[in-house]
Amino acid sequence: MQGYMIKQDSTIRKIAYCIPSLYISGGMERVLTIKANYFAEVLGYDITIILTDGGSKPPYYKLSPKIKVVQLDINFEELWHLPFAKKALKYLKKQHEYKRKLTRCLMELKPDITVSMLRREINFINQIQDGSIKIGEIHINKDNFRDLQGRENSRIKKLISDIWMKQLIRNLNKLKLFICLTNEDKAKWSELNNVIVMPNPLAFNADKLSNCSSKKVIAVGRYVPQKGFDLLIKAWSIVSRKHPDWELQIYGDGNNESYINLVKEYQIEKSCILNGPDSNIKERYIESSIFVLSSRFEGFGMVIVEAMTCGVPAVSFTCPCGPKDIIKDREDGLLVENGNIEELAEKIIYLIENEEIRKTMGKKASKSIERFRMDNLGDQWNNIFDKLIMNGN
Repeated sequence: MQGYMIKQDSTIRKIAYCIPSLYISGGMERVLTIKANYFAEVLGYDITIILTDGGSKPPYYKLSPKIKVVQLDINFEELWHLPFAKKALKYLKKQHEYKRKLTRCLMELKPDITVSMLRREINFINQIQDGSIKIGEIHINKDNFRDLQGRENSRIKKLISDIWMKQLIRNLNKLKLFICLTNEDKAKWSELNNVIVMPNPLAFNADKLSNCSSKKVIAVGRYVPQKGFDLLIKAWSIVSRKHPDWELQIYGDGNNESYINLVKEYQIEKSCILNGPDSNIKERYIESSIFVLSSRFEGFGMVIVEAMTCGVPAVSFTCPCGPKDIIKDREDGLLVENGNIEELAEKIIYLIENEEIRKTMGKKASKSIERFRMDNLGDQWNNIFDKLIMNGN
């Protein structure tokens, strides 16, 4: 647990969160754990997290013992590998079971506020008459939420995606409040008038900062197309020709075979190293002088915040959504036209060749990122919850 100052409040708020599971090492699970721990430990809230999957698997991130976890054991995960027809039938049965069990759970808990993380419960949570105020949180940008078109160019999948989005908009309009992560994404939800922005909190505090003097560039994320490591490797082939004494270290989980082949194709094996996940990623940031985000899209961009916390300036595509809300261009980092490989290489080279500017940006990054500390965001969340409860249903 981070060393927060305990705040005294005579009012105990009861908050229930609905999320599929906590055993996965995902960003949504991580952010919820950080917030829930703070609400329980610092604000004294009565927090319950309601799960549908994962069985008895323990949470991946450390959860405060003050938080209650309710496992409904719906097990939607068993549908993942079923053929479509069988999956559709079983899904409807499980969804009915989920609605029944969640209704009973909320009726017993009687929370002041119920938060949907916009998973399966968003389809019916507004119908549950337990007396709680219903709000929603989204942890990916609108354009890439429920987007089946990107997975396969199919008219049927486009039709399903459009139907899903229209249904989602109807359900979101019924919520008391809908929370997204960035101002850029908020502008996309023009159909709604109940949207506010609350960014993700810092995942950790840095007790030491990078001096930005090493010849190391770092990138962090899963080895999936979203993270754009193919674009980064191509950009690095340009950087490496001009500065062969610098190295790029990429850290992440997943299958990196295609990226290894790309590194070989560009003959940059000596300067571009593909690593697995690192449990002490904070130290890897501190050892680096430049951070690069090459994503095609993001919900927020937590890795940018992590790097800047450690005093590392970021070079990032202006992908939707997150980087433009986090990085102050030419002050604490550099923004690059989305997908522009040549400009990405150019901006990396600029920071490599301008050490003093790099170090100054790193120092500014560690200060500007303070606005994402949980202590600061916690006060804002407390005000949001207080106003919701005071205004009632």
